[in-house]
Amino acid sequence: MNRIASALAARLSGALPIGRWLPDYRAKWLTGDLIAGLTLAAYVIPQSMAYASLAGLPPQTGLYCYLLGGAGYALFGTSRVLSVGTTSAIALIVGSSLAPLAGGDPARHAALAAFAALLVAALGVAAWALRLGQIVHFISETILFGFKAGAALVIASTQLPKLFGVAGGGADFFERVRTLFGQLPETHTLTLCVGLAAFALLVVGERLSRRLPIPLIVVAGSIAITALLGLEAQGLHVVGEIPGGLPALGLPLPQPQDFRQVLPLAMACFLLAYVEGMSTARALALARGERVDPDQELLALGAANLATALGQGFPVSGGMSQSAVNEQSGAHTLVSLLVTSAALALVLLFLTETFRSLPQPVLAALVLAAVV
Repeated sequence: MNRIASALAARLSGALPIGRWLPDYRAKWLTGDLIAGLTLAAYVIPQSMAYASLAGLPPQTGLYCYLLGGAGYALFGTSRVLSVGTTSAIALIVGSSLAPLAGGDPARHAALAAFAALLVAALGVAAWALRLGQIVHFISETILFGFKAGAALVIASTQLPKLFGVAGGGADFFERVRTLFGQLPETHTLTLCVGLAAFALLVVGERLSRRLPIPLIVVAGSIAITALLGLEAQGLHVVGEIPGGLPALGLPLPQPQDFRQVLPLAMACFLLAYVEGMSTARALALARGERVDPDQELLALGAANLATALGQGFPVSGGMSQSAVNEQSGAHTLVSLLVTSAALALVLLFLTETFRSLPQPVLAALVLAAVV
């Protein structure tokens, strides 16, 4: 019994990797971490808002996910540059799975999404306790690629109506595509022009420079042009009011039947989040001559999702695009994620009014560019 207790105590003492590398933090790393954290914040602000809409949630929910999920991962993660937050695939699963359960009630939709994140956290901690980090080897890259390709097509079918300025509709991919083709004569020309211009700028800008926050530049430009030219009055749909302030913390309070209904969604999100996050972390660690601990990453995933659940978010994961931005911007350690969280907190406290005039087709273009 004493031996088991000693082993458990030793493992718990090693469960916070930040306690091992933070005392050796070098002052010369701070500039790189600051620049990377601010650049990452600029990149994920529009992206997270777009993915929140894909999940059927208010735009600020995506900001909550990066604000809290990134901070949670920074405490427990073993990758120096992995960025944790919203991803398109998980947002799609959350949105499509919870829509029928919520029955059109936005408050219930949000509560179920937070409960899904809480279940993902519980699965992560349980898997860490059981040392199940090797499960990542049982899901092949081919299966993951096939899933992502299918998710990309489904995501595109949900965003194209916003790009054309039509109502859209349909319960599945083929029905949505058929409905879109039927509504093409009703295309809103101004909406389509704004969306296509944003999409072109995002694709070309990302090819020209991966260091510049191209998404934020496109978003800022679209907000300024919409406000100056009064495009909302000409029929261009915008995001509208975004509640300011930091998220109110609290555990989701599910109804008795919610556990059975949400558990399959949480298991799918957990597997996808872990495999995608570990694949990204491993690829970046290999390029940097570092290593990541697959078991510890389970605990880090659990911590990130617990923080997100407490802040009214939805399941989060490490993603390749935002992690690449973080790494290429000069990040040395996970201090960059804490800088990103601080920057997002300032945005939520003081700058939400700025995003009121953000056009909906620009958000659709952001999602479609990420899909490409």
